[in-house]
Amino acid sequence: MKVIYEPRFNYQLGLLKYLHPFDGEKFAKVASELDSVNVEVIQPNEPISTDIINEYLNELMRKLVLSRTLIFRALEVPKIPFFSFDFLDKKILTPMRLAVSGTLLGAEKALESGETMWNLSGGFHHASNLNMEGFCIYNDIGITYQQLRKNGHLSETDKVLIIDVDAHHGNGNAYSFKDNENVHLLDVYNEDIYPTSSFTRNRVNFPVPLKSGVEGEEYLTKLNQALELVIDEYALAFVIAGTDVLAVDKLGGFKLTIEDVVEREKSVLSRLKSLSIPTVVTGGGGYSKQSASTIAAAIRACTAL
Repeated sequence: MKVIYEPRFNYQLGLLKYLHPFDGEKFAKVASELDSVNVEVIQPNEPISTDIINEYLNELMRKLVLSRTLIFRALEVPKIPFFSFDFLDKKILTPMRLAVSGTLLGAEKALESGETMWNLSGGFHHASNLNMEGFCIYNDIGITYQQLRKNGHLSETDKVLIIDVDAHHGNGNAYSFKDNENVHLLDVYNEDIYPTSSFTRNRVNFPVPLKSGVEGEEYLTKLNQALELVIDEYALAFVIAGTDVLAVDKLGGFKLTIEDVVEREKSVLSRLKSLSIPTVVTGGGGYSKQSASTIAAAIRACTAL
């Protein structure tokens, strides 16, 4: 397994860090904890180009993504008049575009080598080609799929699996691939919280809706039951490994421990490895001070798989 990390993944948010619970520098913390682990770290060279993003977005979204008002809304923070678009682009959008490059790099490397690639950032599963929301501006998996098809890494008939174990339903991915029968979604999510769109929830092929307050034993049992339905028909799998399932997280509504999350990642990656499916793990959400240490613990545990 290789880890994808670039110091510019981190968000230098300034005043914004007091307005949103997301730890913008958790990627650096994970990397620091992995210094003693025998895992190779690779870096994307540059943020994904705006030309590639614009190829993915519809015409209206190309204009909206330049709107400060809509970006603030998607980031779920109040609009701050003296923050220019250039500030937002440098501090938030560029790190997100770099994360998209990380997911694309991971997918290309996974397909070439069969290895699992773990992108510390990415997993922007609320964004689509028509919308940005939930601290997600660009849909990295959607853009990556577009580029893999374009550069010949995936064919028109290749099947792709998205396993989303973030506490929030991946409505952006469900919408982005709503008409693509070759992309299947397995989504384990809190059905009591945002986003509540029945249209996108119904798009999920392997749905695992759970109630608020779920603890590790039930969560892992339901996850493993769903994983048993996955067969070896996929050319590539993406995993959105959000840590907002932790009990200390204020947004996810679940009650998992660090040990539960480590076991979750081991279960998912073991299943995919047993089926010889190349895999890219992406960061997803996570809004507690335990997020970074949980990710590092999971990576340490999964390097032995």
